[in-house]
Amino acid sequence: MRKIGSALILSLVLTISFAYAQPRTIDKIAAVVGSSIVLKSDIELRYGNYLISGGQPNESIKCDILQSFITQKLLAQQAVIDSVTVKDDEVDNEVDRRMRSMITRAGGQDKLEGFLGKSTIQYKDEIRDDIKESMVAQRMRGKITEKVSVTPLDVESYFKKVTKDSLPTYNKEVEVGEIVFQPKLTREEKEAYRQKAEELLARVKKGEDFGNLARLYSNDGGTAPDGGDLGFADRNTFVKEFSAWAFKLKAGEISPVFETDFGFHFLQVIERRGEQVHARHILIVPAITQASLDRAKSRADSVYLLLKKNKNVTFSLLASLYSDDKETKFNGGMMLNADNVETRTTFIPTDKLDPQIALTIDTMKVGGISAPREFTEQQGGKKVYKILYLKSETDAHKANLKQDYPKIKEGAQEDKLNRTISEWFEKRRKETFIKIDPEYLVCPQLKGWPNTPVSAQSVKSAQ
Repeated sequence: MRKIGSALILSLVLTISFAYAQPRTIDKIAAVVGSSIVLKSDIELRYGNYLISGGQPNESIKCDILQSFITQKLLAQQAVIDSVTVKDDEVDNEVDRRMRSMITRAGGQDKLEGFLGKSTIQYKDEIRDDIKESMVAQRMRGKITEKVSVTPLDVESYFKKVTKDSLPTYNKEVEVGEIVFQPKLTREEKEAYRQKAEELLARVKKGEDFGNLARLYSNDGGTAPDGGDLGFADRNTFVKEFSAWAFKLKAGEISPVFETDFGFHFLQVIERRGEQVHARHILIVPAITQASLDRAKSRADSVYLLLKKNKNVTFSLLASLYSDDKETKFNGGMMLNADNVETRTTFIPTDKLDPQIALTIDTMKVGGISAPREFTEQQGGKKVYKILYLKSETDAHKANLKQDYPKIKEGAQEDKLNRTISEWFEKRRKETFIKIDPEYLVCPQLKGWPNTPVSAQSVKSAQ
């Protein structure tokens, strides 16, 4: 299976590289949008990227791609008028992110460069302009819709337009709070792991290859296969201790061993580019001991006893004081729906819960608090102790305004955003010269897009 997958990826990457390698002078113009053109090779390139991302072969997708190019050009041209821009370092960061993804799929930078027949630096230069225009277009779209909001009347009107047969059915939902107690090692328990990191740092300084040591010994599963390479990132990407060293060192310099919540690291700066840094690191994660688990359970038992005996303290207060989970402790201990983080909703479908949590609350009543019990975190597999609180429970039901106002409001907002942007495109389309090659006129989604405004016709007649 792996050989078949590698062959497919190789074929797709070669398809993409071939599209970019073709001389632009013999390329076919697929569409003209105002002062811009869309080339057929541009469409083929995006189609190749679609396939590499796991899409199924489907020639009709090229119609969608051309439509997206036309809308991108219209937005980018308006962005020039409205002085909407993106910074060069933002573009560089996005280019680097995409290149890292391609390198991972190809099995390494050397393999990717072999597939492309050129260096990644050359390839990045070739794709940079399109990525920049796409980012500018996205920012322009945001400006067009930035003042769009909905009132309660809008929400009600939107809901009334939905036929009863079309109303969604929502699964059972719950609101769950948690107080998390992570096992914490003493200085003595961590010392052996610090020493291991120090020994690896000494080996790097004596001349051993940083990347090879990272692949062999780093406990960061996400970067170890790439020699610890983190790619380009800004200060906000890392925890503060890591950022402090990453942005203090010069290219080529190596930090001493330092500690974060993840464990013991040392890093090397590869390149600085404005407010972006390209670094690699080796991470040694201390193993949790039974003694540290016992201490976490003791703390959990004490807090649980306080909740049970002192009616003047609330779950949210104790979560803010004692929980080790940074994401929930300042939210009254309440968990957020991971599939809908933007709205910060605390209503979570039970089928989206961690199965361990779902099993625990299944026997609880609303308002109930569980005794501390051991959980294994889904990310990282660490063992922790948790106290759970079942704040509310809503049975499966057809959507209604009383129970589901936040969800319906979100739908109304999305509907208004779509109508606003559609109206904007319709106006711009009428004002802009748009010509589409006959090969693509069969696309149903492009019907009505070709346009020759009166002003453009006058100019053509004058010539």
